[in-house]
Amino acid sequence: MRDKVFYTICFGFLSGILLRSLIFVNSYFTILLGVISLALILFFSLVSKNKWGILTSVFILAFSFGIFRFHSVDVPAPSVFKSQVGQKVNFSGEIIDEPSLKENNQQLTVLITSRGWTSKILLSANLGEYYKYGDEISFIGTLKKPENFVTDTGKEFDYVNYLRKDGILYVMSYPKIEIMSRGNGNVIKSALFFVKEKFLEKVNFAISAPENLLMGGLILGEKSSFDQSMRQNFVDTGTIHIVALSGYNVTIVAEWVMKLFSFLPNNLGFSAGILAILLFVLMTGGSSTAVRAGIMATLALVARATGRNYDVARALVLAGVFMILLNPFLLAFDVSFQLSFVATVAVIFLAPRIEKYFLWVPDFFKLRDIVSVTCAAYVFVFPFILYKMGNFSLVALPANILILPFIPFTMMLGFLTGFVGLIWYVFAVPFGFISYLLLYYELGVISFFSKLPFAAFSFPNFPLSLTIVIYAYFIYRLFGRSIKEFFVVEK
Repeated sequence: MRDKVFYTICFGFLSGILLRSLIFVNSYFTILLGVISLALILFFSLVSKNKWGILTSVFILAFSFGIFRFHSVDVPAPSVFKSQVGQKVNFSGEIIDEPSLKENNQQLTVLITSRGWTSKILLSANLGEYYKYGDEISFIGTLKKPENFVTDTGKEFDYVNYLRKDGILYVMSYPKIEIMSRGNGNVIKSALFFVKEKFLEKVNFAISAPENLLMGGLILGEKSSFDQSMRQNFVDTGTIHIVALSGYNVTIVAEWVMKLFSFLPNNLGFSAGILAILLFVLMTGGSSTAVRAGIMATLALVARATGRNYDVARALVLAGVFMILLNPFLLAFDVSFQLSFVATVAVIFLAPRIEKYFLWVPDFFKLRDIVSVTCAAYVFVFPFILYKMGNFSLVALPANILILPFIPFTMMLGFLTGFVGLIWYVFAVPFGFISYLLLYYELGVISFFSKLPFAAFSFPNFPLSLTIVIYAYFIYRLFGRSIKEFFVVEK
């Protein structure tokens, strides 16, 4: 009964968040719904003694709390800023995140205060100008609201809510910027970004372009500086996930580390894997995306190391609920979170079931395990990618199988190149050379498959209803027995 109450609360809360993400629900109705559900809980607990009634009432209470929680963060933009949209304004504020380098510009997230109100603005600036986290800047430009746009595959990208999940409500293109002071940010975060910057600097010294761009994407998720052609090659071959901060590729690296230290007692080997995840999160500057990927990877690692998948399932659901509680926009508007969660489910539950079909694959350097995990993750996230991104790659599976066995070793060499380079550049050269050879091979595979005729197709209107049906089937196949047991309430 305790497990039933736990899952009822979690999924009731998530249902409320999802409904409120899609449509507006009056807050007074939400409060009324919560009061009625509390009354029903008391009635079914003290009078009727009906366990189904209790569970239903708990679900409604959690559902109403989910609606209320989203409502509490879905606040309108301050009127002082709204009235200045389309006008040339002069603001001052602090850069509160690491600048995001794009192919043709850099983007700065700035927190500004005006007449007692605060808001975040995303500035687009030229690449030649040097800005960093913690800079206090003054800028003049035209204030705009972000707008959705259509991607190359014909899908409309919800750019408004993509920025809103991070609290960004306005944008400004190429304003005139003046740096007023530096070093105003959090000391710990500043130190992490400084180490990351020096780390990437040493990696770029030891590995030439474009291979160094791939290494930056692998170990730190730095894919923003890819040119359009390279980015499209990754998309067409279904390998874009290897340069994303997801729990999937972090899990592979952590497992490889555990394998490397398998000669040690189990606890020490497992600790080495957790340490690898911690280092990854720190090296990315402790970004929220990296923290989420680290949590997902840790849970997948625990499940695969202990074999206690259904115990970890509770932790996975709880972790997801906790992250959504902190930021309700994640559930419906953060594709990175959604992909990471779906892929982690595949790694934990689907991969062990299909591993028996890959006994013919040699187990050298965990190749069999990597192939089964790759197939599981690809099959499980494929409908989601098709719906969200409208891209269908015919070469994704062979491309991933040829590349992924080498990714953990490549990432480990990348970390060694950066860390050793921080001590002395000469030491980083041999690691950088071996890394370059592996990266050259991986980019070669991606380039080869991307140039094949009909390597990828676009499906801009893949139906949501079909996506739901597919995942309902997946859930039934993986959790059908558990679902049936859930609906059996003891007398």
